[in-house]
Amino acid sequence: MSWEDTFQTWGSPPSKTEWEKMENTEAAIKKAIHNDPALSKMEKHISILAQGSYNGRTSVKQDSDVDICVCLNSTFFARYPKGKTRENYGNIEGDITFKDFKDLVEKALKNYFGSDQVTRGNKAFDVHSNTYRVDADVLAAFAYRHYTGDGEEDYIKPVGIGFLTDENVRINNWPKQAYENGVAKQDMTGERFKKMVRIVKRLRNKMQDENISAALNAPSFLIESLVWNVPDDGFNHDDYYDDVRHVIADCFNKTLSDDTCNDLREVNNIKYLFHVAQPWTREQAHNFFNATWDYIGFK
Repeated sequence: MSWEDTFQTWGSPPSKTEWEKMENTEAAIKKAIHNDPALSKMEKHISILAQGSYNGRTSVKQDSDVDICVCLNSTFFARYPKGKTRENYGNIEGDITFKDFKDLVEKALKNYFGSDQVTRGNKAFDVHSNTYRVDADVLAAFAYRHYTGDGEEDYIKPVGIGFLTDENVRINNWPKQAYENGVAKQDMTGERFKKMVRIVKRLRNKMQDENISAALNAPSFLIESLVWNVPDDGFNHDDYYDDVRHVIADCFNKTLSDDTCNDLREVNNIKYLFHVAQPWTREQAHNFFNATWDYIGFK
């Protein structure tokens, strides 16, 4: 096939059967939380959120796992302006520690799926696949409030999520904003944005299969965020081939130096894409898009 034919195929979402298995996975995790005696008592304070590529509908078949967040909203992490503490906002200490909540989620998952089907990781739990469902990463989290002013309601809305790794490192994310911004980008690009994300992910997977080193550590969310930063008019070419060429060139140019990517944000438009705390680097992203350009044979 020509690259155009390949890109047309790669831009499509996973098959109906694959989506059904992903939805089965989400439903099963919800049942695991609902059926647990301890968590069911807290159920009105718990949100079970699909997130990541699954929720954003940018999954590709080879990576069609499901990311689910079990978020306790009655207890939250917070970031306050300099010189402020929780007392300034009338907040009090929560009545459950994060470790205790994560342990409850672990118990619920293992009771429902079986201990051999659940592996505890540093960040999330891996619920293993079977013929009925796909792999799932289940994240226990608290709500996260980022305060920007002096009032009790002066925090970014919708609220984010926050969690502690088992190594006691706190990570904050914004899945609701990421979803909303992905939907908006899809609308503004004539429904090309998510197709381009899937195409670049499939390129990465193909390059990984061929042991091209620059593709071996190219995270899906990094790819999605860089494609999201491409201007909307770059998605309006007649052919997918030209869209892909423009997207890869834009991502290559934006990651040429630290100065050219200082202002880039994640899809949530809150977190800086190349902040020092991120698990990836600007050089890593640049090398990937350079290798992708060469792999396709663009001139």
